[in-house]
Amino acid sequence: MSQQLISPELLKKSDKILFVAHLALGDFTYMQNCFRAFKRAYPHIRMHLWVDEVRRTSDASKWPHLKKYSLYDWVGATGLFDRIYDQTYSPQLYQQSIVQAQAEQYPIVVSFAVLARHLYAELVRKISPKGFVVAQKKRVRLLDIRKYLAYRKLDAFIPAYKSSELQGEHISALYASWFEQLFGITTTPEERFPFVEIPPQWQQRAREDLAAQGVPAGAQLAFLNAFSKSEERSWPLERMLELAQRMQQLPAWRDGWFVLNVVPERLEQARALLAKSDVRNILLFSAEENFFQLPALLALCQLIISVETAVMHLANAVHVPVIALMRQTSPEWVPIDAANSKIVSVKSRKGWITEIGVEEVLAHVRAIGMVAA
Repeated sequence: MSQQLISPELLKKSDKILFVAHLALGDFTYMQNCFRAFKRAYPHIRMHLWVDEVRRTSDASKWPHLKKYSLYDWVGATGLFDRIYDQTYSPQLYQQSIVQAQAEQYPIVVSFAVLARHLYAELVRKISPKGFVVAQKKRVRLLDIRKYLAYRKLDAFIPAYKSSELQGEHISALYASWFEQLFGITTTPEERFPFVEIPPQWQQRAREDLAAQGVPAGAQLAFLNAFSKSEERSWPLERMLELAQRMQQLPAWRDGWFVLNVVPERLEQARALLAKSDVRNILLFSAEENFFQLPALLALCQLIISVETAVMHLANAVHVPVIALMRQTSPEWVPIDAANSKIVSVKSRKGWITEIGVEEVLAHVRAIGMVAA
């Protein structure tokens, strides 16, 4: 391994560090272990985290939803970070956050942002004019002066990556390699396995919510998630309902219950579809109150079926078998627990999840050979 990007001498004398990232739940599922490894290696350094909201908007009607981003519940509960900048969802709050961060005079600022990398190179230098700043760097085209100047402001950089260059490497290994390059921290594959510490009150709440909706204690549960933030990674809700109905025809799932995950803005549509369907024992779910509602419920299930989003990674974190519906564009994001994960991939290189049929998923359900609890 070549010399680490941030010198041991600088790390030894620094009292704090700011990490900048446009984190999604899936990112943090794997980066959490990296941050914990940093905490163990450098216990004298206080970690601060800037969660940049890529959906930042001047539309005030969208602010309440962005303010309640469930990632903040999880990040805050870990106890890893002494300060979290989570008010970046409006242009005004973004600027206020920059001023607050500048006042900290960070000796080290590191950006893990993989979108619009040059803008984050500018941001980290703006936050820390005199500190040691690192960001992702992408190849600059000829005459792209702004990007060239942005990257020149960095003291060190992490090379940008392409999925096609990873040669089967998992995203957790890539994140681990960043921390090794930066800080000389090495982690084993076992240490990269995701986990989530669910507070006892949310575990109890999940059991109570199921009981209140008529689910018998010990009933076999399947969690179904058709939604992703992007249309190309989402599955029609109608197909998920058809899948549940077909599963009820299997001996193992004849008396099973199904939890249908629905994003808040699609609840009315889901209720209307459910009212017209013949599916028995099905509940609608949305973690509107707190992030931990989701993993607490997932942990009570015997099977999780999800499109390519945080739910399929959290399935591994709570050690529940998962059937993942995936595109071929980001193979580094497959579930890490191969033994407890089945992948249903689209056939074409850039195909959408909608190419996957109900029968393909049902075949994997049969293959798992679930035995009713």
